[in-house]
Amino acid sequence: MQSLFITATGTNVGKTYTTVKLIEALASKGLAVGVYKPIETGVTHTALDATILLETCKKVNEKFKDLKPQDITAYTFPLPAAPYCADVDHTIDIQKIINKHEELSKLCDILLVEGAGGLMVPITKEYMMINLIKELDAKTLLVTPSRLGCINDTVLSILALKTFDIDFDWCVNLHEDKKDFKAVTQPYYDEVFPEWWSVESGLHRFISQSFLNH
Repeated sequence: MQSLFITATGTNVGKTYTTVKLIEALASKGLAVGVYKPIETGVTHTALDATILLETCKKVNEKFKDLKPQDITAYTFPLPAAPYCADVDHTIDIQKIINKHEELSKLCDILLVEGAGGLMVPITKEYMMINLIKELDAKTLLVTPSRLGCINDTVLSILALKTFDIDFDWCVNLHEDKKDFKAVTQPYYDEVFPEWWSVESGLHRFISQSFLNH
C-alpha cells in the first residue's frame, strides 16, 4: 500500500478537486483507491470535502461503500480555521490521525490523503501539516494556483518540502486568472521548471511515472 498526500500552497487552491481527479485517474489504471481527510474544519453538520471524496471513492472501491464521511476523518471542527485554532479545546491527538491512516490503508492499494490548508498550517502548537506528511512517509503532490502571486507561494512550498526531505511532485491547478497565467507566471515556470504540469493535462503521466513503474 502506498500513500499520496495532496497538499497545496494554501486554502482554496483546489486540493479536493485534484484529489477527485486522482481517484478517477488511478481507478482507470486498475488501482484500488482509498481516501482520507485527516482534519476538516468549517464543519457544522457534514464534512463537505470528506463527503465529496468518499462519494467519488465509493464508485470505484467496494471496500469504502459502507463508510460514512466521519469514517474517513480523524477530526472535524466547526470553526473554519487552521486546525490548532479550530481545536479550541486542544483535543487533537496525532496518534489518532496516524492510526486512522493505518486503518484505511488496509482497504486500498493507494490511499489519497488530503491535507488542510498549506504545508505550514499548525495542527498543534508545534506540529504542522508538513510534520504529518513526514511522519506518514507519504509521497506528496503539491497543488499550486494560477493566480497572480503564485510563483512566490510555489517556490516557498517547494523549499519547505525539500528542507524536510519529502518525496514530492507539484502541479498547477489552472483555475484562476487562466488568461493572465500565460503572461505573468508561465514564462518563469517554463524557464526554471520546464517539467511543470497542470492538473488538467498531466495527472495520467504523473500516475504512470509515480505508481505504475515500480
